Amino acid sequence: MSRRRRIVTGARVRRLVQLVFLLVFFGWVLLARPVSPAEPHPWFKLGFLLDPLILIFTWVAAHAVPLVLLFSLVVIGVTLVMGRVFCGWVCPLGTIHDVAGRGFDRLQRNPKRRDRWSRWQLTKYFVLVGFLAMAVFGVHWICVFDPLVLFYRTTTTVLLPGAQWAVEESSTAAFHSDPGTVRDWLMAVTEPVYDFTGDHVFVVKQQAFLGAGLIALVFVVLLVLNAYRRRFWCRYLCPLGALLGVFAWRPLLRRAIDKETCNQCDLCAMRCHGAAAAESGDRWKPSECLGCLNCTESCNRDSSRFHLAWPWRKEPTTESVDLSLRAALGAAVGGLIALPLMRLSPQSRGKRFHPLLIRPPGAREEREFLKRCTSCGLCMKVCPTGGLQPAVSEAGLEGLWTPRLVPRLGYCEYDCTLCSQVCPTEAIRPLGVEEKHQTKIGLAAFDTTRCIPYAYGRECMVCEEHCPVPDKAIYFIEAEVVDRDGMTKTVKQPHVDPDLCIGCGVCENKCPYADRPAIRVSSANETRNPDNQPILPGGDIY
Repeated sequence: MSRRRRIVTGARVRRLVQLVFLLVFFGWVLLARPVSPAEPHPWFKLGFLLDPLILIFTWVAAHAVPLVLLFSLVVIGVTLVMGRVFCGWVCPLGTIHDVAGRGFDRLQRNPKRRDRWSRWQLTKYFVLVGFLAMAVFGVHWICVFDPLVLFYRTTTTVLLPGAQWAVEESSTAAFHSDPGTVRDWLMAVTEPVYDFTGDHVFVVKQQAFLGAGLIALVFVVLLVLNAYRRRFWCRYLCPLGALLGVFAWRPLLRRAIDKETCNQCDLCAMRCHGAAAAESGDRWKPSECLGCLNCTESCNRDSSRFHLAWPWRKEPTTESVDLSLRAALGAAVGGLIALPLMRLSPQSRGKRFHPLLIRPPGAREEREFLKRCTSCGLCMKVCPTGGLQPAVSEAGLEGLWTPRLVPRLGYCEYDCTLCSQVCPTEAIRPLGVEEKHQTKIGLAAFDTTRCIPYAYGRECMVCEEHCPVPDKAIYFIEAEVVDRDGMTKTVKQPHVDPDLCIGCGVCENKCPYADRPAIRVSSANETRNPDNQPILPGGDIY
């Protein structure tokens, strides 16, 4: 096989590998199927365990390193040898940007051809340094922009629910269509799809997430930016790319140019995904190279190739990104200036507790929780009732998209501990079933102006019937009421025992009121926070 054919074959192999890893990513997402309270699949957290950004920032912000995250050192090791091949061959979000860029090139009449390195590409390093400075003071917000976290969160809260809605609505429309041959044909297509996806893909029917519109908007904007520059996110903003770029400063695998045959036609720069060349010729910045092999594939003279070189050997064709110490210090100062913005709300400062901020069982104290939580969405995806939702404003800006329980949408299953088992940073501590039973995440309270036995003098026992606590946290006291005819009758009026209520929310979820339940759960009395417990055991009140 000629060298030219090997080069072309190598680029095609890269595209095939990208496709395989993208399919693996979606397969990994489907592993998060809340089928039972049993232990999740052992590979459930694999994607995040290979993310060195989560490892480093959890260590800096929380001064803790979950041992399983040490697997991410494998990615750093590969980067030291081969450069940023993770970005060019493995990263699923990078693959999506690659496809989007190709699509925009086809749509645009005059797509940009020569696209060399720009100092604006240093932005991602400034972002990394700025958020690293914030992490020193316990703010773990960088992982909101981690590409693996971002894409998983988008897939979980936007793409899958959107696909689920399309499948369920099309099946419902086919079922309600006029009887006849067309309906039979439609049902023959939609029903098998509906049954299969319901049993093996979606599991939780009609699952939807609050704030999904904002998550979708961020994702769409990042895709549209590819119309301006190919792989805009990867070049200018990606913090994981910046981190790997630091380790790819002088890799063993390097690009070389045969000066005798190169005519500086700049075809390689036209196809470079990372804009790793500052000018025509043999100059090359390994920290920006994604290892896509487009440069070697596009060279008609076979002048471009990759070879191995010792890391201490500095080659005249290899250039650094020239990130000055002054600029890095400026980025760190910028991060410290932005730090107060994360803690402007009373909730973020611990002055007040938001009643709707009901954290999942096993969640650490709020400050420690935010030091670890990456807002990845693993716990939300695995919740069997769909009750865990991304926070929007309830936890302040620092807690954006972190998990909270919304009982109206789904309750906390009494015997389920999946969310505590899947958290990659242990922001939610692993709990056994018995310990989970003793963990309080909130407290239920009745609105007597809406509760049927109180407001209307009629029997209703739905909340008590569904309470999962063995001794029943909801009990009844008989009371005499007078109806409009002056007749006296006895009605059982429900009450909450604060010593037994764990705040699971099943009572609020099952309340006959579909708009605003007559019994609602707030974050009060949560086990994780002693300052948010107004009711002491035995009935005493602060």
